[in-house]
Amino acid sequence: MNTIIRAMLTDELLKEVRYKAVRSGGKGGQNVNKVSTKVELYFDIVNSLYLSEEQKETLLDKLRNQTDKDGVLRISSQEDRSQIMNKNNVTEKFSALIASALRKKKKRGKTSPTAASRTERLDSKKKQSAKKSSRRKDIDFDE
Repeated sequence: MNTIIRAMLTDELLKEVRYKAVRSGGKGGQNVNKVSTKVELYFDIVNSLYLSEEQKETLLDKLRNQTDKDGVLRISSQEDRSQIMNKNNVTEKFSALIASALRKKKKRGKTSPTAASRTERLDSKKKQSAKKSSRRKDIDFDE
């Protein structure tokens, strides 16, 4: 999937996203007790209108550790003291996560070892053999 289609898909998916602001732990002083700065993003993969069935299955499979049993993806951000900054962070995380999950892996082509690597391997085996044979005591069993 090229970048233009991926960007369009992400924009469409952002229409289906729900945001929720909750109280955040961590830095912020007294502000942390009064203002809900942590932002959580919820995306229902199963009921998405813009994803095909194949894409839904791919996302559910690849993101199974980040989704609940109903197929809802949950991402949160509380890095900044500002709710708006955290919303931007969580939106960027979502876009990157969806893009990387929908990216298809390239098929690995078979390769064969090079001539140099073959000779290097055989040389190392000969050295190891010589090292071990030099440790052996010469015992004559013919007597």
